[in-house]
Amino acid sequence: MSALTVSQDPEQSWDDLVRFWEEMEWPEGSKVEIIEGIITVSPAPALRHNVIAERIQRRLYSVIPEDWGVYQTLAIAVPSRLGMLIPDLLVTPVQEHSESDSHIPAALAELVVEVTSKTNARHDRVSKPAVYATAGIPLHLLVDRWAPDGPTVTLFGEPNGDVYRPLSTVKFGEPIELPEPFGLVIDTAEFPDT
Repeated sequence: MSALTVSQDPEQSWDDLVRFWEEMEWPEGSKVEIIEGIITVSPAPALRHNVIAERIQRRLYSVIPEDWGVYQTLAIAVPSRLGMLIPDLLVTPVQEHSESDSHIPAALAELVVEVTSKTNARHDRVSKPAVYATAGIPLHLLVDRWAPDGPTVTLFGEPNGDVYRPLSTVKFGEPIELPEPFGLVIDTAEFPDT
């Protein structure tokens, strides 16, 4: 199943859009995001997608400080880009006291990880990185299971405006290194093939 989009009134304010996103009853288990002002409803990720995210998450817990967390379903808000995104993994200092119970400001993130899904890979490759860069998130790891030349993992950093600089790209099976504050090598040979 592919993603479903919900059109909104272009005159609607950011606050109204977020309120609609928060209050609407969405299909259980779905991932509901606001991407460039459009509400997008995606089915729950497939098993291999989840296995990759879980393996990265397990490695991250071995290097992050005690007061940081790795979240799989926490939304981050970027009002300037009309974005409310839910990365596959989000690393941020623990947010015990937040203005909202449904999301945090994207600027609090230290790392976001996206694992592409076949039906919405464009969002993971183009739309979301632009939003993450705009928010100034220092590192973005893209696990592209559906890359045209075979599965790859790309680490992006040094956000400037809405663009990241690619720091490193490897094919599945090769290690990729996350710089400090992580100082972590991820062995992509642990990832299942598409």
